[in-house]
Amino acid sequence: MILHITNGEGAVEQIRQSAIGGEVLSWSDVLHEGPVPAELSLDALRHIRARFIAAQGWGTLKEALDGLSDRDRKLIASPDYDEVILWFEHDLYDQLQFLQILDWYSARDLGKTKLSIVCVKEYLGTLQQDRIIHHFENRQTAIREELEGGHKGWTAFRSPDPTDVEKLMHQGVPALPYLGAAFLRHLQEFPSVKNGLSLSEENALEAVAGGRSVLHEAFVASHHEREEHIFLGDAVFAVYLQRLSLVDKPLVVFEDGARIVVPRDAVAREAFWSKRAVLTQTGKDILSGKLDFVRLNGIDRWRGGVYLNGRGAVWRWEADQQMLQYS
Repeated sequence: MILHITNGEGAVEQIRQSAIGGEVLSWSDVLHEGPVPAELSLDALRHIRARFIAAQGWGTLKEALDGLSDRDRKLIASPDYDEVILWFEHDLYDQLQFLQILDWYSARDLGKTKLSIVCVKEYLGTLQQDRIIHHFENRQTAIREELEGGHKGWTAFRSPDPTDVEKLMHQGVPALPYLGAAFLRHLQEFPSVKNGLSLSEENALEAVAGGRSVLHEAFVASHHEREEHIFLGDAVFAVYLQRLSLVDKPLVVFEDGARIVVPRDAVAREAFWSKRAVLTQTGKDILSGKLDFVRLNGIDRWRGGVYLNGRGAVWRWEADQQMLQYS
């Protein structure tokens, strides 16, 4: 019996529809958002992640905790399978999940269970069946260097010192060829030295300012049309807009002047994406670099194991020099 572990429901469905067989497990967790503090067990981290997921409106606390608990039970049962295959992509969302799972396996004896890897520069949820089968037939047995690299990368990501990620990004992990680019994109989500915005926040404001003001158009324009490696879902993008709106000095609002709040009702969420947003004068001034988002509104956000808080000095990203600064 085979257990397939992959990145989300799209990939799950593609694998299930193939002739491969076996059980398929989705690792669905947006690890590039919210707290992922260091030195916590899988059980302890599950509770922290469930509370974060519920706070974003992506389900109730019970739903989040039940989903993560079921997921983790299946992972722990890995030795019951003949083979476990990890299916992950090259982008930030996937690479962080891949690190978490590799780290967990690096400390486990699977006995006779074979651990295999499919890690590709393709989006699994959109692949034709022949590509799924091709990747299955060409899967690689996990090697010690990959497991050790996963442990090293996951430890760096969860560290309260983000320079651990920066160092590993520059050094690279040969066994994990997509990790360097993923870590770069992670660091670009720290507040910019220029204006205190993350790259995703800046892209969102630029899309609205450029005339793509309908929310579903803004999402596509700010992410799919700008990113080299797509990693963001629309639910996370909506939370970004809400975060930029529900502050002392909002940067973006609906065209009627109302603050942007993501509805929790499914019907209301559908209407939400057809609404238009506009930048406030504060948003324009921050986008141009005249004002700084963190200095003006403060920050209360986790980036992996790093907690960014307050209106004073925080870790920031200097894009031109590709390095972190504490300022």
